[in-house]
Amino acid sequence: MTGKERTPRLPALAAVLALLLLPLAAPAAAADGPVVKLSASQAGTGGSVTVSGSGWRPHTLLMMLICGRATPSRGVIGGTNSCANADGRAVTTGADGSFAKKLPVAEPPVPCPCVVHVATVTGAQAEADAVLQVAGHPVAPLPAETSAGRLSILSDTRLTGSGSLLTWFGAPPSRTLVFTAGNSGSAAIKDPVFRVGTAHGVFAPQWDEQQWRGTLAPGRRAQIKLPVELSAGAHGDYTVSLRYDGKVLAEQPWGVDRPWGVTLFWILLCLVVPAAVFRAGMAVVDRVRPRRPGGVRHRRLARPALRLPRSLGLPPEPTPTLPWFSPDSAPKGPAGRLSAPHDDSPTSPTTPTTKGPT
Repeated sequence: MTGKERTPRLPALAAVLALLLLPLAAPAAAADGPVVKLSASQAGTGGSVTVSGSGWRPHTLLMMLICGRATPSRGVIGGTNSCANADGRAVTTGADGSFAKKLPVAEPPVPCPCVVHVATVTGAQAEADAVLQVAGHPVAPLPAETSAGRLSILSDTRLTGSGSLLTWFGAPPSRTLVFTAGNSGSAAIKDPVFRVGTAHGVFAPQWDEQQWRGTLAPGRRAQIKLPVELSAGAHGDYTVSLRYDGKVLAEQPWGVDRPWGVTLFWILLCLVVPAAVFRAGMAVVDRVRPRRPGGVRHRRLARPALRLPRSLGLPPEPTPTLPWFSPDSAPKGPAGRLSAPHDDSPTSPTTPTTKGPT
């Protein structure tokens, strides 16, 4: 086979490779993350806009909010405190990860620039923003960035620590959130302030600010430990979220055991208290009950004597006798019957007599 015969086959081979690689290009576009679009870029208070999205996880609960002091590039500065939370709407994505729903326009508590902020409520954290101009709402420039440092998470987050005996009896569960962060910016980050949120089930997380003392130079990394604590008696499935500079950096699940000591305490309380009340009531009844004459409250009856049958071969028990005679000295009357007691003493003194002549 000559070189002239091989040359026409190269364009055909390139076309086949292009067809094979064409399906792989679609997932690359979806890998950019979720997308949010609005039916109008400007609306006034009292109106509404239709929010549509794509690229989200299927069958995922989302929350839509209008937030001020925010841009898609910097996110929502100040978190949900900058949003009109009372006028938010929830929506669930379809099987293809898309959604569409109307959102009433409300003024956020801080000045614009404003966005429609969409974020997941359950599962892995995902969020997206779309610019919205709220007509009639004041506009103010965004606060300047304090540094050119950029903090990123370099390792998986984990919760360290364990419960104690007090936790078993309802004390607040506590753990330590440990992760490794790095500075990929051009300036140092000094004493960064993180926001640690704890969410139970489908409820929104409760955020708590935690400041890490230290300086993270450009290109350096450090292990950061932040305390996490729940309310007393908390149990169930929780999610710990880490946010910095308005963006969620990581999430960590936390399964909290039920405080069985509290359950045991209530069971014992339900058993001990009725028993104590019963004993106290019986003592009161015994004290207020009238006494019988002679100070004796209870009269005990005499038990009958136990007689064993003679067939057992045991010696017969002695027959009780009357106090004035014994069986041996008891006189016998006719037919072997016992006679009544009588006095055998003579009427005259016992003296020997001689029988005289008659």
